[in-house]
Amino acid sequence: MNPDPDKTRTANRYETGGLPAIEEHDLPPGRHQFHKERLMNRIHDDRRTTAARTPRNPFLRKAILLPAATALAGALAVGVLVLTPGDGGRPADRATGPALTTTIGAVDAKGAPRLLDRISLAAAEAETPNGRAGQYIYIETRSANTYVKTVGSDSSLVSTPLHTRQTWRSPDGLDGWLIEPGNTGPEGITLAGPDETGNTPKPHLGAPSHDYLATLPTDPDALLRKIYEETEGQGNGKDQQAFTTIGDLLGESWPSPRLTAALYRAAARIPGVVLVDSATDAAGRKGVAVARLDEHSGQRTEWIFDSRTLAFLGERTVQVKGTGGEGGLIKPGTVVYTHAVMVRAFVDDLKVTP
Repeated sequence: MNPDPDKTRTANRYETGGLPAIEEHDLPPGRHQFHKERLMNRIHDDRRTTAARTPRNPFLRKAILLPAATALAGALAVGVLVLTPGDGGRPADRATGPALTTTIGAVDAKGAPRLLDRISLAAAEAETPNGRAGQYIYIETRSANTYVKTVGSDSSLVSTPLHTRQTWRSPDGLDGWLIEPGNTGPEGITLAGPDETGNTPKPHLGAPSHDYLATLPTDPDALLRKIYEETEGQGNGKDQQAFTTIGDLLGESWPSPRLTAALYRAAARIPGVVLVDSATDAAGRKGVAVARLDEHSGQRTEWIFDSRTLAFLGERTVQVKGTGGEGGLIKPGTVVYTHAVMVRAFVDDLKVTP
């Protein structure tokens, strides 16, 4: 437990240096409401259904519009991330190739259960993320992605620059704030209010609140049954969808140590989960990974962990089999999506950072 409940606390914080300056643009008038993350939560299940069949694109996961950013060139895993400056046009027009690439890590088909057992034990010993009444959960991440861009009859493989995303959420999920360069403008947008149907959003596995996470079972078998039942018919098969759902809970929310440990043990029970000997997250942190191959798309989703502490660092999706995207432009070794968790903490107000 936190010895000082009045002290703002952080978990899994890693300092990796600042990002290049990011050019920001306000959205056109009337678009802010459309881009509220409540809408993204509502279409989250649709993303699950389509993401496995198509490469991640600017409309998947956390972004509706692509970020506008300056050039960034550097190492990503043992591959290369190469991006060029924006041209002042629409955000999607500022993302240009070549794509994010990496060397595909070697797989141990029998090593995942052992590793996940160790990871679950380490997770269970973590400090419980308890905040005071009125505080918000702050999550800071970095991400980038690769996708096929088509203009007229011409298609090309492009990548979005690595960028920082900041969210603040109340524990009940009814209030919050989002700042993401290129998507929200410098000041960000509110996440409060009704969904696009005018109803109060109800948390679920695809869009959980902190309070909702506390209601989930911590028995691995019961938890996995619930995940299978509530995601039935989504994605490319129940096992792949279960793995995707657990990964989203690990990377996009802040489960308690007991629930986190249960999620890892539940993942160990999913057929096809393997160990990958080497992977690097969006912030350049190297580690070992637990992964599963989507046989439909040929893309492997990898959860990346620090090799020493076994702390969760982030997630990436790599094309490892066949080709993907329009015209088969996404070749093996392409990093389709990469995401790193930098900071998770309780803070006292919206737009306050640890």
